[in-house]
Amino acid sequence: MQNQPALHIEGVERRYRQGDSVLEILRGATLSVWPGESVALIAPSGTGKSTLLQIAGLLEHPDGGEVFIGDRATAGLPDKERTRIRRDEIGFVYQFHHLLPEFSAVENVMLPQMIGGLGKAEARARSSELLTFLGLGARLEHRPAELSGGEQQRVAIARAVANAPRLLLADEPTGNLDPQTADHVFATLAKLVNASGFAALIATHNMELAGRMNRRVTIKDGEVVEHS
Repeated sequence: MQNQPALHIEGVERRYRQGDSVLEILRGATLSVWPGESVALIAPSGTGKSTLLQIAGLLEHPDGGEVFIGDRATAGLPDKERTRIRRDEIGFVYQFHHLLPEFSAVENVMLPQMIGGLGKAEARARSSELLTFLGLGARLEHRPAELSGGEQQRVAIARAVANAPRLLLADEPTGNLDPQTADHVFATLAKLVNASGFAALIATHNMELAGRMNRRVTIKDGEVVEHS
């Protein structure tokens, strides 16, 4: 591991107003995730798990505290710069794959690279190589409807890491999959973390998969604590 975390959340607070009352979701949450490390975020619904991921991914502003992506403090940055960091340095995988149905697997992975400025030929070559690495070399030209659920999610993972982010955030990435397919998709994630050295923060209810990650954390009373 390197001497600087890919993600460091320091004293993050998040609260929501509900009528006359205030709902405290995060109260001084602190967490570091290092390059080459996979961290499982295990917490019941309603404890702030998705909120923490949204804040870590710069999709939501904290009410207090700071979020560092590498050595960069982000809480006070203008939206344009936060969007650039999100595009270039953070990958997202959700429970549902959100692939564009009219594009093939390889085209879905090409798009974020082309948005980032890469030429079409190079984007196609990189996407083909990445999908082949993930066991989808024979499915490059298939559209999402022609792929199984596990294959669709592996394409979504490829798309998330296409721009070589320093941080991958995943919210229940195997939640819609049967146990065998979930195991295959998780193995794909682990393979990428080991090969690429990015940091991964993965929210999951699957304790068997969580047990295979480097660390497990949970949210208790609005703070991030190590999971026993």
